[in-house]
This record gives sequence, C-alpha cells and structure tokens, in this order.
Amino acid sequence: MGPRAAGTARHVEVESKYDVPAQTVFPSFEGLAAVARVERQPSQSLDAVYFDTPGRDLAAHRITLRRRTGGPDAGWHLKLPSGPDARTEVQAPLSASDSETAVPGELVDIVLAIVRDRPLAPVARITTTRNVVMLYGADGGPLAEFCDDEVSAWAIDPVDGSDGEAQNWHEWELELVDGEADGAGDLLKRLGNRLLDAGAKPAGHGSKLAKVLDDAASPAQAPQKPAPSQDPVHQAVAEQVDQLLVWDRAVRADVYDSVHQMRVTTRKIRSLLQASEEAFGLTDDAWILDELRQLAGVLGVARDAEVLAERYEKALQALPADLVRGPVWDRLVEGARRGYQAGLRRSLHAMRSPRYFRLLDALDALVAAQPPEALGAEEQAQAGIDSAYKRVRKAAKAAAQAPDEHKDEALHRIRKGAKRLRYVAAATGEPKVSDRAKTIQTLLGDHQDSVVSRTHLAQQAIAAHAAGEDTFTYGLLYQQEDDLADRCREQLDDALSALRKSFQKAH
Repeated sequence: MGPRAAGTARHVEVESKYDVPAQTVFPSFEGLAAVARVERQPSQSLDAVYFDTPGRDLAAHRITLRRRTGGPDAGWHLKLPSGPDARTEVQAPLSASDSETAVPGELVDIVLAIVRDRPLAPVARITTTRNVVMLYGADGGPLAEFCDDEVSAWAIDPVDGSDGEAQNWHEWELELVDGEADGAGDLLKRLGNRLLDAGAKPAGHGSKLAKVLDDAASPAQAPQKPAPSQDPVHQAVAEQVDQLLVWDRAVRADVYDSVHQMRVTTRKIRSLLQASEEAFGLTDDAWILDELRQLAGVLGVARDAEVLAERYEKALQALPADLVRGPVWDRLVEGARRGYQAGLRRSLHAMRSPRYFRLLDALDALVAAQPPEALGAEEQAQAGIDSAYKRVRKAAKAAAQAPDEHKDEALHRIRKGAKRLRYVAAATGEPKVSDRAKTIQTLLGDHQDSVVSRTHLAQQAIAAHAAGEDTFTYGLLYQQEDDLADRCREQLDDALSALRKSFQKAH
C-alpha cells in the first residue's frame, strides 16, 4: 500500500439500516452474551450535503460523497462499496478555508474514473437528529454503535441548485466498531435481530441519500438501464468494464498487485472485443482497441518493474551469500522498485487525462449498446471461439518454423492467442478449453517474463562492469532465467496437445 493523500483516513464500515414503523418500541440488548454494557450518548445534530454528477454517476455505482457538519466525525466522507453490508469510508477533515461546494481533490481523484471531467454539485441535503447508544463487550471495548435517527431531507437540482419537497422519516442504523474482526457478520446479525424483535423492518433503501433521490425522482428522471444483452461475450465485457473501475481505484491507492490486475482487465476487454468485433460494430483498426492496447502498455511499465523486483528479491535471497557479489541488490531489486514508482506515476498521469476519460466513455457506450439482432448469440459466440482457436494454431505453426533469433517473439504470439481464447471460452461456457488455454498463457507468460528479465540483466551487467563492479551474480541469474525458458519451451507441445483435444471434444 502506497502513501495516502495527506489528511485522509480510511476504515471499513459494516452496518445495517432499518425502517422504523410507528408502533416500534425502543430495542433492548439485554441478555446478549456479547454485550456487557450499554451506554447512551448525548444527542447529535448532523447536517450533510451530498454531491454527485448531474447524471448521478456516483449513486449508480453505490458510492456516496458528502460534507457533514456536527457530530464527532464532521468532515468530508466518501463511501465506497466493499461487500453486501460493508463499505470503505475515506474521510478528509474540514479546514478554515474549506468551501461548502468545492470537493477536496484527494477525494475526487479516488472516483475519477467514474466522475471523469463531469462537474460535482450538491444533489441532496440531509439533517439528522441522532441519539446514539454504544454497546460494549466483556473486555470493556466498544462493539457497536446503535443510532436512532429522525431525518429531514431535500433533493437538490444539481443544475440550478433549487430544493425539492421536504421528506421526513425515522430510521435506525447499527454499525460495528470493528467490521473486519472475526465473527463480525454473525455479531451484526444477532444485534440486528433485537431491532427486528422491536418492530423495525430492514430498510427499503441502501442509504439515506438513495431514499431521498429515489423518492424525489420522477419516472423520467430515473436512470434507465438497458436490458442486459444475451450475448455471453457482451456480458463478459460489461463485467470487465465494471472491474476496470474497481482496479482503477486500487491503483490510485497503490494497492499491491493492482497495476497488474488493471492491466490484465484492460487486456481481457480488448481480447473479448477483438474476438467479437462484428457484434460490437468494430474493425481491426478501431480506435478503442488501439487505446486499450496503449493503456495496457502504459500500465506495463510499472507492472514489469514490480515483477522484476519480486523476481530478483526471491532469486537473490535463495543464493548463498558468497555468490551475491557487489551492489547487485541495489541495482536489481531497489532499481526495479524505483522503476515501479516511476511507472506508477506515469500510469496515474494517464489515468487523470481526458484521453482516458474518453476511453471509459466509449466502453460505457459499447456496454449499453445491444448487439445487432441479425447476429444470434450462440452463433456469434461460436464464431468467436473458433476464430480464437485458429489464431492459436496458426501462431503455434509459425513458432515451430521460426528461426532461433525470432523464436521468443513467435512464442509470445502464441501466448497472446491463448489469452484471447481463454477469455472467450470462459465467457461462452467452455471451462475446459479456457483452463487449457490458461495453462499455455501461464507457461508462455513465465517464458516472456524470463525474456524481459534476461534483457534487463544484460543491461545491468554492462552498467555494473562499466562501474568496475563484480558481475558474476548477473551471469548466474541470467543462466537461471535461461534454464527457466528452456523448461517452459519443453512443456509447450504437451500443453498445445491438451488444448487441441479439449477443443475437439467440445466441438
């Protein structure tokens, strides 16, 4: 995990919400083994303004952004989905120069792939009179916070800032203090049963904001989602576009392996689109395919450096100390780590550009569009997987005839074809073919990593020699990488044969 923006804090929020009908009585937590003590807190008056784009893009992704005054956690709050009953909350404090309508840049950046260059403006104001009861465990530590809320709310037109009709309701919230503790889900359920026993009902809305906007919206204003496509490849693309936005946030937080996963997702989308170009109205030279390729290339700089750092760290630690000579650790491991940070900065720069936003807009449009009716889902899926398999066969034949100086490049083309076949087969319900293709992709991925590593080792050995350093260890690591590449090539024929048998059996 990399450094966070100054002044922000994160925690996982695990809570449940309840509607409170008129006949409901105040809940009792007596008799629960987990609860040793109950303490009422002073009443709180909370005032929160919620922000979104005019098209409510944050709400569509179950994200809320608000500026709250009053209570112990006054400040800016950004809540991101983390599961059915969990959200990650990112907080930024209010400041003397804080503007009521200027969202802190560090929070905007987290959701930039969703907001893009669209303006954020107030969409609702919610005031709450809150009575809090803290629940403590046998060890004296806090377990959960029960909130009894009287709510008044207004939708706000994000264009002209006018208020909608006032809404008023009564609700309860139950939030665990440590949502990541063992047994948290069971504890939340047991506590929630006491609220149900008192007459409360599970909330018909995921958040106060959702209730305000849903109740205020007319049928014409409600977001109209297109009916899901029956084309399995189309559905797979839609799923991967959603995943791209998730990994985008992880990259911005510098989560371990996130650059790699975002790059994999980008490549999955491109492979699926290439396998069904006709269904998406694309051609081989389509702009969106080239943009996905270039995005994967930008992410690849950081990803390759991250792989090299881990690879060399593991290899050097496995060697006897007397075989690790000169400042090889700094050149290989620390140098690759510095390369990762430079690559991450380059990736983030690209991910904050209008060019990236337009790519995301184009992906949204592809997902929303329906495939041409003339193309049956089954026929299109079959054509896609047939084409992908033929690509692997063609690449394998070319690699068998390639001269030694072009062998690595030819093997890499097999890997790219296997990757496309894997994703299409998984999307169209052919798991065995997908698994066999994955085996080839992994095998030749290790081979390609070895190619990249050997090139890097040769370059670093030249630099070390020029600096008068001992280069013995570079040669030793180079030979290990060369041996790995040989083992990968030796296993390739069997892997291709297994793929052929699986494909023929399925077709």
